[in-house]
Amino acid sequence: MFTDMEKWAEIRFRVLNDEISKRAACAEYEIHGETLQKILTHSEPPGYRRTKPQRSKLESFLPIIHEIFKNDPKVHRKQRHTAKRIFERLRDEHGYDGGKTIVQDAVSAWKQQKREVFLPLTHRPGEAQVVQKKLRPSRRSSGRLRVRRRVSRR
Repeated sequence: MFTDMEKWAEIRFRVLNDEISKRAACAEYEIHGETLQKILTHSEPPGYRRTKPQRSKLESFLPIIHEIFKNDPKVHRKQRHTAKRIFERLRDEHGYDGGKTIVQDAVSAWKQQKREVFLPLTHRPGEAQVVQKKLRPSRRSSGRLRVRRRVSRR
């Protein structure tokens, strides 16, 4: 996109005051005719303008994928669905005509969201919880010595 403000103003001024024709401006400044039209329409560069976000083809099939994942823990681990199998089921059973990678991304996002999180257990020096173990010998009725461990937290 053409964003040089000084050239923008110069081109706009020269074309609007009939110093130069549109065709000559395109040739002299090496810009496309549509770019020149934007320059003449807007007093300054309009910046990035996004159109409406595109809906994904997969969006209407997401409830089906979620249902498959809800039922997966009930079956044996080796029988659970992979992204490829989910794509095949959507295509064959539900008429999905989108791409395989979109399904793979959705499956990966679902698994990432449901993954168990482990936090690293780190403490600054002097702030950790201390566990002390005290060993106490005790005698069984058979006369053998047994060592018990008692844990107390302070």
